[in-house]
Amino acid sequence: MRLLKKPVLALMTSMTMLLSACGIFENNSQQETEEAVNMQETPVEEETKGEEEEYALTAEMLNIIETKDGINYIQNPENIQVLVNKEYSLPIGYRAEDLVEPEVKFSFDEKHEKKLMRKEAAEALARMFNAALEDGVEIVAVSGFRSYERQQQLYTAEVAASGAEHAQQAIAEPGKSEHQTGLTMDVSSAENFYNLNQDFGNTEAGKWLAEHSSEYGFIIRYPEGKENITGYMYEPWHVRYVGTEVAKEIYSLGLSFEEYVQLVEE
Repeated sequence: MRLLKKPVLALMTSMTMLLSACGIFENNSQQETEEAVNMQETPVEEETKGEEEEYALTAEMLNIIETKDGINYIQNPENIQVLVNKEYSLPIGYRAEDLVEPEVKFSFDEKHEKKLMRKEAAEALARMFNAALEDGVEIVAVSGFRSYERQQQLYTAEVAASGAEHAQQAIAEPGKSEHQTGLTMDVSSAENFYNLNQDFGNTEAGKWLAEHSSEYGFIIRYPEGKENITGYMYEPWHVRYVGTEVAKEIYSLGLSFEEYVQLVEE
């Protein structure tokens, strides 16, 4: 793993040899001097240990970007830890090859592409839903994968209905939606009438998810209080798969995904 070092305080060690007018201390042996130096250097070595920080996200997991016509296109979209936001766009028409339907309860019965997720994320979602059920909490899947074309339709409709400024806060532009990665699922519960709104965060299911989702590799992608960083309003219903180690780290640090990636890059 990539080690990211915090600034380490430098310790300067100096030896002062006391000499009298008669040269009484000039007979100190070289061995005694070396032992004295070693005694002072040992604590420095021990202090340095533990000041190195290790993160679950490594350099190999970060975005590889190619800029074209002012847009930063992600060149490794298959990366489980891919960061998709208003700054980084998926390739136009990108569609993961391992999309499957997770074995979970949905809020609707008909076949639809929004039931799909990438295989690893789908399996993790099923484990998470089952764990919630064991705790007496039922979570229901509402919307997963969304193609570039579908996102374009939704974004255009939102602009027409609410204006461009509101649309920028409520829905991602085509290519800049996490749903296109296949790593995201919008969820709800019967208690919230299967709606996708901020009220879900106060439900039993929403609270369980906020506390336990990281144990299964998911994060609340757009957390409350981080709107100015993520660029989107608080969405307690939007969970994103990033892998268990990374999710636990993001949760324990209390960071948004953007903040965590920046921390790793530094």
